[in-house]
Amino acid sequence: MERMKASDFPQELLNLFDRYVHGRASRRDFLDGAQKFAVGGVTAAALLEMLRPNYAMAIQIQADDKRIKATTETVPSPQGNGSIKGYLVRPANDAKLPLVLVIHENRGLNPYIEDVARRLAVANFIAFAPDALTTLGGYPGDEDKARELFTQLDRTKTMEDFVASANWLKARPDGTGKLGAVGFCFGGSVVNQLAVRMGSELGAGVPFYGGQPNAADAAKIKAPINAQYGELDTRINEGWPAFDAALTSAGVPHEGHIYKAANHGFHNDSTPRYDEAAAKQAWERTLGWFNKYLRN
Repeated sequence: MERMKASDFPQELLNLFDRYVHGRASRRDFLDGAQKFAVGGVTAAALLEMLRPNYAMAIQIQADDKRIKATTETVPSPQGNGSIKGYLVRPANDAKLPLVLVIHENRGLNPYIEDVARRLAVANFIAFAPDALTTLGGYPGDEDKARELFTQLDRTKTMEDFVASANWLKARPDGTGKLGAVGFCFGGSVVNQLAVRMGSELGAGVPFYGGQPNAADAAKIKAPINAQYGELDTRINEGWPAFDAALTSAGVPHEGHIYKAANHGFHNDSTPRYDEAAAKQAWERTLGWFNKYLRN
């Protein structure tokens, strides 16, 4: 099956899909708005299916790859929802390595995020990808159901679950204690909030198209930040200049990259919004950032 690209769809339709994905438009809103693009025998429902993730396309590292070993772990989270489950993956050796928390989009721990964790393991990190939907039964395997479940989360407790996951990962005896965090969309915002909460306990952060903290919170950040944005994702991008200024004022090493003609979600290679060139460059920068700040 040939991969569809963002350029195969009108930008207005992609923007409508973005609103649907982020809960600012209902399924009915999307279908009604997509109707004018439903031509040549293609229905609005078919357009929605075309834009949904196809996770088979996102697998770069197979789950049974001999270079890695993976387990499901449960992390105590007394300040959050009691506990949170996640996917722990590391190289198939016993070396003490830097650690990276991988934070999913607003759908829970789906196969794309699991694959991102495996990519980090192949790059010689210990990665842990927690599932915010643990308390609601975990990622359900259905995007609409995941979207619905996500609206039911207590965001304060969920944030505590991620803080607990970060501290648990950082303290693992098979790690070096040097902790980084990477996240996408919702997860990008969480990376920024973890940087606010953890101060110097976080060694580096790479938020992909994540909402930015306010100036007062940004002043608390100590971790070097490398932010990744898509040019067409104007809603998120408009917060970057103020965040950039706040990080500069706080003396925090940081970079911000805006990838030309890329949409929100450009790194997610399971959807047509995937931009191969931008995703590869952003991933190289991600690994470079973690290598620079977590291995010294």
